[in-house]
Amino acid sequence: MHQQQKHRRSRVRWAVGAIAAVVAGAAAVIAGPPGADATSATEGQPAAAVVAAARTMENLDRAVVAVRSSDTDVLVTWRLLGLDPDGIGFNLYRSTGGAASTKLNAEVLTGATNFVDSTADLTKTNSYRVRPVKDGREQASSKIFTLSADHAKEPVVRIPLQKGGPIKFTWVGDLDGDGLYDYVVDRQTSPQQIEAYRSDGTLLWRMDMGHNSTDQNNIEGGSSTIDVGHWDGVTVQDLDSDGRAEVAVRIADGVTFGDGETFSYGDDSHQFIAILDGRTGAARATAPVPDDYLTDGPMYARFGVGYLDGSTPSLVAYMKNRVGNGGFNLMMTAWKFDGSAVKRQWKWLRGNQDAPDGHNTRIVDVDGDGKDEIAEIGFVLNGDGTLRYSLAPEGVIHGDRFYLAKMDPDRPGLQGYGIQQDNPNGLREYYYDAADGSMIWQHEAEGVADVGRGLVGDIDPGHPGMEAWSFSGVYNAPTDKLTEPDTSLSPWPALGLWWDGDLTMELLNNQKLEKWNPEAPAPSNGLPRVLTTSKFGAVGVGSAGNPTMVGDIMGDWREEAVYSNADNDELIVFTTDRSTKTRLYTLAHNPAYRNDMTVKGYMQSHEVDYFLGDGMSEPPPPSIVYAPSGS
Repeated sequence: MHQQQKHRRSRVRWAVGAIAAVVAGAAAVIAGPPGADATSATEGQPAAAVVAAARTMENLDRAVVAVRSSDTDVLVTWRLLGLDPDGIGFNLYRSTGGAASTKLNAEVLTGATNFVDSTADLTKTNSYRVRPVKDGREQASSKIFTLSADHAKEPVVRIPLQKGGPIKFTWVGDLDGDGLYDYVVDRQTSPQQIEAYRSDGTLLWRMDMGHNSTDQNNIEGGSSTIDVGHWDGVTVQDLDSDGRAEVAVRIADGVTFGDGETFSYGDDSHQFIAILDGRTGAARATAPVPDDYLTDGPMYARFGVGYLDGSTPSLVAYMKNRVGNGGFNLMMTAWKFDGSAVKRQWKWLRGNQDAPDGHNTRIVDVDGDGKDEIAEIGFVLNGDGTLRYSLAPEGVIHGDRFYLAKMDPDRPGLQGYGIQQDNPNGLREYYYDAADGSMIWQHEAEGVADVGRGLVGDIDPGHPGMEAWSFSGVYNAPTDKLTEPDTSLSPWPALGLWWDGDLTMELLNNQKLEKWNPEAPAPSNGLPRVLTTSKFGAVGVGSAGNPTMVGDIMGDWREEAVYSNADNDELIVFTTDRSTKTRLYTLAHNPAYRNDMTVKGYMQSHEVDYFLGDGMSEPPPPSIVYAPSGS
């Protein structure tokens, strides 16, 4: 066994401390073009800068969740919110068999937001709720979570669905305004469908994507086809900041909205942006997709949400179609929904610019000015739709996966890591400064190779910062040094997931959650197994066995992985059954992370905008304000 000399940074003992409060609007930043007034970047007329307040984000409930972690124990976890004041504590209450609630903690809980209940009568129903404690006074109760009698020992919450076709993607958003995440799923039928469910599995509505979704070719398909290849054309977020999430969909002639209304247009090629009411599926607004490339057919879409002006959300659409049998047209647009109309903010056409794209989009503030930029694997657009930089001069071309994160806790700003597909110069992977695209290191090899997977995360506490790896060995990103000299002993770089409660990342691939052990390095299938999702009835998507989504959607800061079952009548939400001593505000209130949750593409891990790993410092509070309660 390879033994490695440890160079461990001293840990900042911040975990028990709570997150400091942010006064609404106090952390003002200089923002860019003001929303829908921004002029098209292709016309070269950027708008004047304005001062923007903190960004408006979801008004979330505590999302209490309880799972049986052993024959006798129940693990209960709940959210610490982004604006919770320093010193906030919690009281946890349990009601057994419908009886009066009993407080389980003798002292106010001021540490990590989880609790092991070893005294419950598990032959009966047990309902849990928390009440925050501020300045010695209890606040309003959270929503109640009920664990059924004789519940199975499983790290799972099961959401019943109507029976239907296979599901590729799940999105979450607070559709009904109660502070809990609801679910939107696709149905890979012909025609395709979209369904929306409350957090308890109550069907809200169903949308039929119509005859233009029957051609599901993953490169050149129908004008209303969604969720094929690395395309989605759907996302969920509160776009008008009223406390309830909307569903954004790229549509065409013949779709039937959730309220039964059919959208009609004179041909099958023109496409539109539709913003749907999350509660009813009715179209609240539609707008035409620019037709610059219409002669080459319909455009597939990848959607995401970002705060391009620093304070309010915008829908970002990445759209492509093929020119004959050759290259691709690429158009990117941003849209603002004000509650009654959806208007285009700008349009960017790649044309003959050398701006390499890939199979995922990340929308994040790369320069720390409070406004988000739009990043592809080989270029970044500013929030006003102008090109910030391209990595093409550095030899970067197309690739499948890339990440923007705080990989080096000692370097200012965020860093990027990407992999390459068939780069003629032998470039395999690269690491760069996310603000300006300056290259920090690159790895090249003889010949041309398709590097199909890559991942970043702190998996070796002996090296400060994150590791970054594909198939050339595990490298410590800040130092460009191998953490394990034997490059064959590398875990499969699929998905990272925060699960077991320590500050190094777990690894999810092909329905296996594994833990890298730098003291006993081994390739995947030789690593310690934390969880096998198929043992609980979960069915993975495609050959990679992917979940339909990952994200922090309930409980404390650890992440969930959402699968469907074989009958496609249930979502199986895997949520941790491990306690932790680490206290963090919910990842869903971190701006970079929440933006990431709105994008699909090829399934990739989400990233926060601070260093999350061994030896981390207490993260700063997010510069956000809450939307009004939408219930």
